[in-house]
Formats: sequence, structure tokens, C-alpha cells
Amino acid sequence: MISLLKNKYILVSIAFLVWMLFFDPKDWGTITARTQKLNELKQSEKHLVVQIADTKKELQLLKTDASSIEKYAREKFYMKKDNEDIFIVKMP
Repeated sequence: MISLLKNKYILVSIAFLVWMLFFDPKDWGTITARTQKLNELKQSEKHLVVQIADTKKELQLLKTDASSIEKYAREKFYMKKDNEDIFIVKMP
């Protein structure tokens, strides 16, 4: 065991591994954190692409159909006709 610690090649190899795993700018912890962040961003991108597609469909519907404009205004902005009352019920 002591002869292994006196061997300069093994000492240099251990020092190199320690340096590469913990102190290098591209160390193991940084790489895993960046990989995790990349995966989160990819999931966010997928969600946003779906949301953009839904919004484009809704916009196209609003541009072409007059009844959809009224429905949209009632649902999103709680607009009403003069002779109506609106009751908003929020479910938990």
C-alpha cells in the first residue's frame, strides 16, 4: 500500500482525477447541473410549442367566426349583455 503512494504515476493520476472531477471548469457537478437545466428547458420548449399552436388555432377561430368572439369575451373577460347577471363560481 505504501509503495503505491510513493509511485509518482499513481499520485499524478489521482491528482488528475481529483482535479478533473472537482476543480476543473467543466467538472462533474457542473456538467450534471447543466444537463438537468437543459432537460428542463427542453420540456419547457415542448410545452410552449403546444401552447403556441393552441393560441394560433384560437386566433384563427377568432378571426373567422363572430360567435367565437362573443364566447371568448364572455369566458376570458367576463363581459355580459345589459340584461344579464354573471355569477362566477371558482372550484378548488
